[in-house]
Amino acid sequence: MRGLCVLLCFGLVGALQLEQKLAEPGLPATKNRGHQSVMENCRRLSNLLRQKSSAIRKLGLAAAMVERDKTLSQAEKMFRVHTLEVFQRELNESEHSLFQAVNGLQRVLKGNFRDVVNMKESSRQRLDALREAAIKEEQEYMELVAAEKHQQEVLREVRDSNKTLSMLDEILEDVRKAADRLEEEIEDHAFDNNKQMKGVNVEAVLRVEEDEDDSKRKNMSRQMHKGNLGLSMLIDSQNNQYVLTKPRDSTIPHADHHFIKDLVYVVMLSLPCGWFCAMLGLPPMFGYIICGVLLGPSGLNSIKSMVQVETLGELGVFFTLFVVGLDFSPERLNKVWKISVQGSGYLSLLMVAAGLFWGQLLALPPTQTVFISSCLSLSSTPLVSRFLAGGSRGESKEGEPDYSSVLLGMLVMQDVQLGMFIAVMPTLIQGDTEDMDSVVMATLHVLVLLARVVASLAGVLMLCWLIRSHLVGPFYRKLHAESKGNKEIMVLGTTAFVFLMLTVTEWMGVSMELGCFLAGALLSSQGHMVTAEVMSCAEPIRDFLAIIFFASIGLHVFPTFVLYELTILLVLTFTVVIMKFMMAVLVLSTILPSSSRHIRFVVSAGLAQVSEFSFVLGSRARRAGIISREVYLLVLSVTTLSLLLAPVLWRAATLKYIPRTERKPFT
Repeated sequence: MRGLCVLLCFGLVGALQLEQKLAEPGLPATKNRGHQSVMENCRRLSNLLRQKSSAIRKLGLAAAMVERDKTLSQAEKMFRVHTLEVFQRELNESEHSLFQAVNGLQRVLKGNFRDVVNMKESSRQRLDALREAAIKEEQEYMELVAAEKHQQEVLREVRDSNKTLSMLDEILEDVRKAADRLEEEIEDHAFDNNKQMKGVNVEAVLRVEEDEDDSKRKNMSRQMHKGNLGLSMLIDSQNNQYVLTKPRDSTIPHADHHFIKDLVYVVMLSLPCGWFCAMLGLPPMFGYIICGVLLGPSGLNSIKSMVQVETLGELGVFFTLFVVGLDFSPERLNKVWKISVQGSGYLSLLMVAAGLFWGQLLALPPTQTVFISSCLSLSSTPLVSRFLAGGSRGESKEGEPDYSSVLLGMLVMQDVQLGMFIAVMPTLIQGDTEDMDSVVMATLHVLVLLARVVASLAGVLMLCWLIRSHLVGPFYRKLHAESKGNKEIMVLGTTAFVFLMLTVTEWMGVSMELGCFLAGALLSSQGHMVTAEVMSCAEPIRDFLAIIFFASIGLHVFPTFVLYELTILLVLTFTVVIMKFMMAVLVLSTILPSSSRHIRFVVSAGLAQVSEFSFVLGSRARRAGIISREVYLLVLSVTTLSLLLAPVLWRAATLKYIPRTERKPFT
């Protein structure tokens, strides 16, 4: 220990000499005072270290005396020894922190103050040390809390042993012990189980309690602090905000009032916005998007639980595809499945090829162009389904597809392609950062993953055939019999079937959206009466969740950025829309029968926009470093503008190529 103290003092003296070299010359009095201060601190440090060594020896002797004490029970011995060990660890950690601080001072003084990289590395090391110390201090604190609780229990047992308990006291004592066992059983230990996992970082966060505008409510919350069931918010150094998802004490109910308020704001503001757009002859969904813009970060910034609102909006996509599937009979699917598979595949390949061509001209990395073109190749299924809601599907000859069937079939297959692309995305990211041999291996891995997804898709179709043949009919008859006079059973059964198919397809590696579509198609195979009854249950749910979905799109619209870059964004948006329209016309002219080619312009108009799922692909590509922040914002803005232009193009195409009796009204 003395040797460590001597080394430490020499280190302090050397650090002081370096400091004097960096300081201005001609200050001998300051130098002498600095040496005296260092020597005084060394003497104090030596005394502290000697006292620490003496305390460690006394702790060892005390632990040995506890072990030899026969008057103590085994549990009491363990408790006292554990308390001594906690105190000893605290002494050792304090000594360790002291030496770390001196080493940090030496490292900083030896470094070049003009070297920002070196200072950044020193700061990172100090930050890591503080994080590690915070974890250890948190552990010590929790152990002391447990020791205090154990001590109170021992004192309670001693006190209860000296008096006679009533029957009520005995019952309460049994309940207390049962409650302790319950807390131990449901304790998740998430902190201890996850802190050593790979990829887990310890960060400093701010804890913000729920704010109340009314001072009277503030006073009441202070008085009833122990009974407050509200949630606080955590904010990290990157300005990410978090809310509680699972409390430590699961016996007490909790509610996320931020999320409830967000839903209230969205629903209340969506009504006037949608109403106003309907009065102007525009689709009400424009009003829902405007509602999201007004409440989002670029507007009033009233939405606190953005992730939760967007997650609820995803359910709107699921039920939209379920209703689309209900409108597809097996005969209708049989007409368009080949055209849908070929059309969506050819269109995606053409978009990727065009992206690689422009990437070659602009000297962009191939992986980046593949990501961007894949984002832009997708079209919005919920948007087009709103265009097609209501009205007739159009007249077609026997065995020939109508435009709505072809359009929705291609959109559903694009959702399948989205799932495939998300599956191979990690391999593409890894292959972009490694050498040629690794790229070859990554390519082989991508092919294996694609084959696996195709096999999973075949398995899903086989499972659907089995469900249609043996399960859907009995399930619906039983559901219909039980739901007479009780519609909630029908709603619950329908929703459960949608979620079942969603879970199955997600588990088999295919997109969840396809599972929702197949759930609707399976129920539609039972006949028109079944479809009408299920549709009456599903449409109100679909409509409400679709409002949340379109409002969540508005949360990602930034009008100031669009206004700053309006010219370039309009050029890019019109280029993408026209290019997708022309490619779709070319593909459909090739694969459609000659008697059905008159519908290619309407179908192409429905495909000439960018899906909201490009937000998902773009955000993942940005996090992986494939695209920059600027490119991501461009993709986001082009997607939004294309969705706003889509109704105009659709209205123009239907007015020119669809007879008046076959047109579908906007909804």
